[in-house]
Amino acid sequence: MLPLLIYAQIVTKDPTIIPTAGILTLAVFGGLTMTVFITKKDFSFMGPVLSVCTWIALGVIVCAVVFQGFTLGMFFTLAMIALMSGWIIYYTSNVLHHYPTDMHVAAALVLFSSIATLFWYILRLLIILSSSRD
Repeated sequence: MLPLLIYAQIVTKDPTIIPTAGILTLAVFGGLTMTVFITKKDFSFMGPVLSVCTWIALGVIVCAVVFQGFTLGMFFTLAMIALMSGWIIYYTSNVLHHYPTDMHVAAALVLFSSIATLFWYILRLLIILSSSRD
């Protein structure tokens, strides 16, 4: 995560970009978590679809690494934000409905991994938007 944070500071020269990404990430996470807690719906049905979408995203990332000229732009970043939002809903629902109370560490880790990845892609989106303004 540190290389992206340093890159964001150097490229954008905007000292507010990292806090903005953090606030946006917390707002998205808070909204998704509230949705799960308010609806009390079990979103475990989303697992297979999210898994397939994750493998597709991984394939696109590998293609971007292997083939020169194939870049991951704003569309991919927005798609990854949507995918991470789906994983947050899925994991939050699983924590609420399926995790036993003695598995709090595992529950925290799966949520943290999704939140950290969501932060990564929100920061990436802000970097793309910042560079398009210049």
